[in-house]
Amino acid sequence: MTKQLLVIAHTPSKNLITLAQAVIKGSNAANCCQVTAKVISPLVVQPLHIQQADAIILITPENLGYISGALKDCFDRCYYPCLEVTQGKPVAAIIRAGHDGTGSQRALVTITTGLKWRWVQDIKILRGAWQQDTFSQDSYDLGMAMTLALEQGII
Repeated sequence: MTKQLLVIAHTPSKNLITLAQAVIKGSNAANCCQVTAKVISPLVVQPLHIQQADAIILITPENLGYISGALKDCFDRCYYPCLEVTQGKPVAAIIRAGHDGTGSQRALVTITTGLKWRWVQDIKILRGAWQQDTFSQDSYDLGMAMTLALEQGII
């Protein structure tokens, strides 16, 4: 049975698109035929997407010290329909923060704690000026690690 890695990514900029693409490239490079990865905008995510996913990676810019409004809207719409049926869901996240990132990190931890999701990787906060190679590699590595962990039944 194929497992699904769902990447919920708010990508309003070229740099955020690059991060989402790097996650998918890392997932594909893992060469795991039992895992598929797909990117979906938080603006179109429905509770069923989350319920059917075997693991989730969240990607968000930090806006005004918080997660993007689009990701917050996703959680607002999906929280209660997912609350009882997604407990223990493996999750990881990438925050693209020009400065600090801790406000977004705090928000994600609070929301996912309420959902009783399980953090399987430390939240990656990509701080400061854009670093193409470093940020892309971090995202690639996360996609690969999550895919391999899903295929091997670790998460």
